[in-house]
Amino acid sequence: MSILVDKNTKLLIQGVGRDGSFQALRMMEYGTNIVSAVHPGREGSKFENKIPYFSSVSKAINETGANTGIIFVPAPFAKDAIIEQIDSNLELVVCITEGVPIHDMIEIKNYLQTKTTRLLGPNCPGIITPKSKTKVGIIPGNIVSPGNIGVVSRSGTLTYEAISQLAQYGYGQSTCIGIGGDPINGTSFVDALKLFQEDEETEAVVLIGEIGGNKEQEAATFIQNYMSKPVIANIAGQTAPEGKRMGHAGAIVTGESGLASAKNISLKNAGAHVVESSAYIGKKVKEVLSKNFKN
Repeated sequence: MSILVDKNTKLLIQGVGRDGSFQALRMMEYGTNIVSAVHPGREGSKFENKIPYFSSVSKAINETGANTGIIFVPAPFAKDAIIEQIDSNLELVVCITEGVPIHDMIEIKNYLQTKTTRLLGPNCPGIITPKSKTKVGIIPGNIVSPGNIGVVSRSGTLTYEAISQLAQYGYGQSTCIGIGGDPINGTSFVDALKLFQEDEETEAVVLIGEIGGNKEQEAATFIQNYMSKPVIANIAGQTAPEGKRMGHAGAIVTGESGLASAKNISLKNAGAHVVESSAYIGKKVKEVLSKNFKN
């Protein structure tokens, strides 16, 4: 199985500017089935002479059967794009856009509670499932391989590092999910862990967290109470100073719970296998799975 995207994914892309068009080509090259694009003033033309443009999301869905959307529009317009895709009842919406205002995300988060759409992001690298050659986002297709390790991360760059570490030890991935590094996002660690726990082909999960907030503590509670599969965890920002933002908008320590040390303790107490450095993720996965196999 796969998480959220597979060979049945029919993708709609909104915001086909410089970055959007570049990433659309990469997704098409990987194997993703992009069926429509939404961009003002381009209806009637085609992206790369293949993908029809439409003036609205609803029209694109009605004519192409798109069930998943990806957003590359600039931050000031991201809220409207997300809500338009939610209102069109897409199953999954992935927002790559960085810098979406927090007050916009508060409104969107509340709005999602009355809807069935799942939002991934914003400010995230998206999702990729190697087995079905489907990616919705910017994770490079050439670094992943089919396998049984799920990956979920707040950081795009560290998602790539985790995949690289797994490759060194011969492990492929079931699905890789970047949930984004903003303080408020659509899909949480807990949401992703639920999906991996239910996925028959996922044998273990690598979780990459960061300083700031309490998302990792929420994940620890879920791991302790519901996860039967091993979770290998790493928290970025071990030496970050309090009160200083480190990269992502959500990566700022504003209290004890936001410290890497506090997150590590919560995850260890929950039964997760914590590694202090991302350089040892692959080694720890091999150690944990070898031990489980022997037992």
